[in-house]
Amino acid sequence: MLIMLGGVQIGVLAACVVLFVPMGMAGYHLSRNRMLFFSGALFITLAVGVHLTPYFPSVSDFVSSVKSVVVYDNREDSCINLVNEVVWDVKPRIISSSGDGTVDYDKIWDWSKNGKVKGCDFEKLGRGDVKDLLNGSWVVVAGDSQARLTVQSLLSLILDEKRMGMIKGDLYKKHSDYEIVVDEIGMKLDFVWAPYVVNLTSLMMGFKQNRTYPDVLVMGAGLWHMLHVNNASDYDVALENLRSSVVSLLPFSPELDTDGPVTGSVSVRSPHLFWLGMPILINGMLNTEEKREKMNDEMCRAYDSALHNSRLLRRYGGPLLLLDIQSLSWNCGPRCTIDGMHYDGTVYEAAVHILLNALLIESHQKLGSS
Repeated sequence: MLIMLGGVQIGVLAACVVLFVPMGMAGYHLSRNRMLFFSGALFITLAVGVHLTPYFPSVSDFVSSVKSVVVYDNREDSCINLVNEVVWDVKPRIISSSGDGTVDYDKIWDWSKNGKVKGCDFEKLGRGDVKDLLNGSWVVVAGDSQARLTVQSLLSLILDEKRMGMIKGDLYKKHSDYEIVVDEIGMKLDFVWAPYVVNLTSLMMGFKQNRTYPDVLVMGAGLWHMLHVNNASDYDVALENLRSSVVSLLPFSPELDTDGPVTGSVSVRSPHLFWLGMPILINGMLNTEEKREKMNDEMCRAYDSALHNSRLLRRYGGPLLLLDIQSLSWNCGPRCTIDGMHYDGTVYEAAVHILLNALLIESHQKLGSS
């Protein structure tokens, strides 16, 4: 490309010499006869055109070369990349009138108001909008306690307070699965207790065996691995295996698979895939000595690096869009957690709204009037 541009520049310079010098001289001698002057100018211009032709590619070649270097602005892709751009306003609120100084905090979040994010028109969805969006869907959320808290926040947007009170006991049975059907919108939601990445891989293989796939799949794991295995390299390998199982069994584009084209794919719509990131761990607030020793800052960084290296996330060429719990929990801060690991429901509420806005973008839907 640079060589071609150099040739064009030389050609233009030659054109200036060939065109303007003779035209100036002709203009001086022929200024009294305008018709003769313009005829001479036209003749010289055509001659210059012939002279320059070798320096320019064909129109089609030129268009192709421009297309190869121009980056087109894809609004869908750009907004998907900005959907985690959330800001927080955590304010103290006195909740005791007895003068003992008891303070709670209002945790208010919203999307950033900078130009690019504002242009995406992200919104906190109301109950009617959420029901419309998830109408007839099968949603699967798989993971550890972070995933369970996300399920609670999602159901809180769909069900009324009375029904939420009725289901909480079953939802929070320790280390157990949970399922619910919301009959009025035909939505089925499954929570799968899967604290290790290998559990998620097994879940994916189960989908393949049954040849059934959810419309929305949210998964994430890492905290249990960090505590009980405490080996970032092993976590990296597990994530790479998970990525391979996701790419190989679902109908994705073959370029996601570094091992070759996807084979044996089935004729179904691709589910919307999300990775539920781990939260920021506040070491001094963790409730056991074992957690404080093993889940330290250095180990957290190593596990973050393993997630990056696995290329499981879309930002690194993978199939899953990140729900950035780490960023949400970091910005909400220590006032949003009592144990340094599980955060206030507002954090998971924000994650659910991020997920829903991403679904709106990916499915090319618009919010209704509800």
